Amino acid sequence: MKQSGTTTLLQGAVQDLASGVVSALRGGDHTRESGTWCPSPADDGAGDLALAAVRVLGADALLPHALLRLEPGADGLALFRRAMAAYPPASGAAPTLLWSHWGMTRALRRIDPPGGGAGPSAGAADVQPDAGWLEDVTWQVLTHQLAVLAPLAVPGSEDSAVARVARGRPVDVARGFVRAVRRRDWLQAAGAGRWLTLLEGVPDTLGLESGLDFVALMGGDDQRVALQVRAAQLMRAGAPV
Repeated sequence: MKQSGTTTLLQGAVQDLASGVVSALRGGDHTRESGTWCPSPADDGAGDLALAAVRVLGADALLPHALLRLEPGADGLALFRRAMAAYPPASGAAPTLLWSHWGMTRALRRIDPPGGGAGPSAGAADVQPDAGWLEDVTWQVLTHQLAVLAPLAVPGSEDSAVARVARGRPVDVARGFVRAVRRRDWLQAAGAGRWLTLLEGVPDTLGLESGLDFVALMGGDDQRVALQVRAAQLMRAGAPV
């Protein structure tokens, strides 16, 4: 019961953090100016929960900077760094965890480049994990894994090996998007749709724009779905890079 309760609390913290990011991306309140979409760090149980929530959201915790050049507050950056330090990939970690950590390193480096202070070194952000495991998977597995790694789908990420794999299989990702919608897996559909906004060769018959609107509607109050859809919409509209 304790573990179940902790999981529920973490899910709530992730939803709260995602909601703050979505609000900043929509420009709907003070978060756009103050950079307070990311909570302040704390040294209590709630602080530990916030660290875990940032780690779950990964680089998307800094998405308003990546897409709109909004500067996160100092406390939010401190929390992001602490989350990276608290949850480094363990030896033998799954490839998605390695790539998620790499994405966080890259996101932090964009805000605080080498020589600018406490940001990661150039080497830490440039050395990519292996992506060979993704090259020959079925289109179903490809879509699932890309949805997990949706925080890597941002303008300027074309140099990542994961993005190169996605660029080589736009029709497969489109098939995966349709499959996720039919299975009512709104989070996977939103993540796949976000990748599709960056790919060339996506079939016109897919109707991606209306498809994303439908996913947003059906995703209801799930702020992680809302985050992925809003990111996709901004990129389709040509968010500054």
